[in-house]
Amino acid sequence: MEYKIFGATGWKVSALSFGCMSLEGGTATEAATLIDQAVDAGVNFFDTADLYEKGVNEQKVGSALKLYRHKVFIATKAGNQWRADGSGWDWNPRRDYILRCAEESLKRLQTDYIDLYQLHGGTLEDNIDEAIDAFETLKQQGKIRQYGISSIRPTVIREYVQRSSIVSVMTQYSLLDRRPEESTLPLLEANNKAVLVRGAFAQGLLINKPAKDYLGRSADEVGNVQQLQKELAGKGYTPQQLALNFVLQNPAVTTVVAGIRTNGQLSELLEAAQPVAEADLEQLSEAVPANFYKEHR
Repeated sequence: MEYKIFGATGWKVSALSFGCMSLEGGTATEAATLIDQAVDAGVNFFDTADLYEKGVNEQKVGSALKLYRHKVFIATKAGNQWRADGSGWDWNPRRDYILRCAEESLKRLQTDYIDLYQLHGGTLEDNIDEAIDAFETLKQQGKIRQYGISSIRPTVIREYVQRSSIVSVMTQYSLLDRRPEESTLPLLEANNKAVLVRGAFAQGLLINKPAKDYLGRSADEVGNVQQLQKELAGKGYTPQQLALNFVLQNPAVTTVVAGIRTNGQLSELLEAAQPVAEADLEQLSEAVPANFYKEHR
């Protein structure tokens, strides 16, 4: 397993992280078995959120990681508030709500501290200073070690980089979604902020899903990328390996947060972590033109 330094924290984090939302629907025992296997394979970063399964996901993760707490990093998120009737959730980045959520997450995770506490979204209409104050308070209290945000919006990311002491940003990035390359990734690299990538497999389009329109790219364009992947597979690469390595080659990227539901998927991802020749990654990159954010620039 490759490990990378997590921004300014000095933490050594596995390049492949476990996106725990994928555990939804399974039992606590199934989750524990899969997490055990991931830890044994060298995965040391686990990402969840209070939103997932209305908190049950955190309970599963906390219980499964209890034995390994001293050698793993636990990340969770707050900011999305379930409605009383369970019909959906609303955005709530208020200070008091974030502080309350942290207390509840600590209990569910069965831990005294959260390694990385993330704002699960964000807009320019938020009281950003109030949200920052909540995270700084939690850090001073020792309830969280560091904090970050989860966002794809360049406008929001810039505000937090300029106004807060975030150590990381979780953002969507893949061979088919190269929007962060324009400004977000360079900004985060220049400011030594860790980048957690989600969506590296583009909803499965870079693994095994049929081609379709995706983020302004036509189904034909997506199909051309899939065809190139098949050609490169002749060199022994798997689709997961090509997609994962394309993302990890960017110097701004720290870790890829991947959803894992089964032992088979875990094995495939561990195999995918094997390197790809630079020339082959360059061929992939040249075959897929950059795309750009149209909003929140």
